[in-house]
Amino acid sequence: MNKTDLVNEIAAKAGLTKEDSKKALNAVLESIGQALANEDKVQLIGFGTFAVVEKPSREGINPRTKEKIQIPARKVVKFKPADTLGK
Repeated sequence: MNKTDLVNEIAAKAGLTKEDSKKALNAVLESIGQALANEDKVQLIGFGTFAVVEKPSREGINPRTKEKIQIPARKVVKFKPADTLGK
C-alpha cells in the first residue's frame, strides 16, 4: 500500500473527501516527524511506538577493499509494533 492507497482508504472509512483525507494524513505524518526530530517518543495505542535511539560507533569492513573503517555513532528511528497490530 502506498500513500495514495492509504488516502483512499481513509476517505472511504472516515467518510471524508480524498483532499481532506490527504490533508489529515499529511498532518499526522508531519506531527510524527516533528516529534521524532525533537527526540520525543510517539506512542499510538493499538498500532505501535516510534522512538529515536542512539546507535554507538562501531568498526566495520569496506566490502570492496576489505579495509577496516570506523562507522560513526548516529541516531535512528525505531518502530516497535503493538502486540495487537495485524490481528
